[in-house]
Amino acid sequence: MTLAAVAEQAGVSLSTVSKVLNGRSDVAEATRTRVERLLDTHGYRRRAQGAPRAPLIELVFHELESVWAMELIRGVENVAKETKASVVLTESGTRHAPSPDWIEGVLRRRPLGVVLVFSALPDKVKKQLRSRAIPFVIVDPAGDPDPDVPSVGSANWAGGLAATRHLTDYRHERIAIITGPEDMMCSLARLDGYRSAMAMADLTVDPRLIRFGDFHVQGGFEHAMDLLDGPDRPTAIFAGSDLQALGVLEAARVKGLSVPGDLSVVGYDDVPLAQWSSPALTTIHQPLRQMAEEAARMLLRPAGPRASSLRIELASHLVVRQSTAPPKSA
Repeated sequence: MTLAAVAEQAGVSLSTVSKVLNGRSDVAEATRTRVERLLDTHGYRRRAQGAPRAPLIELVFHELESVWAMELIRGVENVAKETKASVVLTESGTRHAPSPDWIEGVLRRRPLGVVLVFSALPDKVKKQLRSRAIPFVIVDPAGDPDPDVPSVGSANWAGGLAATRHLTDYRHERIAIITGPEDMMCSLARLDGYRSAMAMADLTVDPRLIRFGDFHVQGGFEHAMDLLDGPDRPTAIFAGSDLQALGVLEAARVKGLSVPGDLSVVGYDDVPLAQWSSPALTTIHQPLRQMAEEAARMLLRPAGPRASSLRIELASHLVVRQSTAPPKSA
């Protein structure tokens, strides 16, 4: 299908079709939608070898405020340096999907590829990227991506299991969990790992000890303050991120509890800050930098991400430091 034929069927000029392809904003929305629909219907694909590509890797976050994001940025930059490419950082401004303004910009920039973090790609965006021969990979997808969407993640269920088993091995019984948002796949997987470890230890899960957080310090602090309020408090808390674990440590300090004497705390991610907390944080090492490196390398393969490796899951493991110990009653 030629662009001239698309233009004729859409009832617009060839230059208008070109503007749509290149993400230009000076096209009426109804016209853009009509042209995009025809491009999709006829399976139009711009030949990658025939289109100039900017030496850029686009890295898209829904927020850029945490040390967690810095580890992913470093991973993509490591691979970009190998190919003398630059990294473009974008904060999408929405929870799990890039904004319309972003897709127009990326179509204009025409990068080597796009790495999206904690994202779910709408079908329309996927089709737009593919029709322009712009490969993409999702890191730690928000939901279960379609079978044809390349993604890189880590063993979240195994991480949740290892964190909780570490606490049950220390003979903790009242173990709380502050996982991440309820609509994110990694949060639910870590919670499932927690439930499995509790079942393996023949311990009953108290639903009052399960909290859905937001992966941030303030959220961890607020949930921990509530969990630690009362005589039947948990003796251990598994936080679904190191930042939430730092909030738990602060809540314990406010409540006059010692860690790990009165309360054991386990985090998740193993960001550099974890080893400098007081006490140093026991946590699950999530290979964030390696995840980002693998995603970037998938993009830069000559044919893009291979069908045989569309979904990659890297291992996580427990790192024991000073924030966990057996409960006083054990």
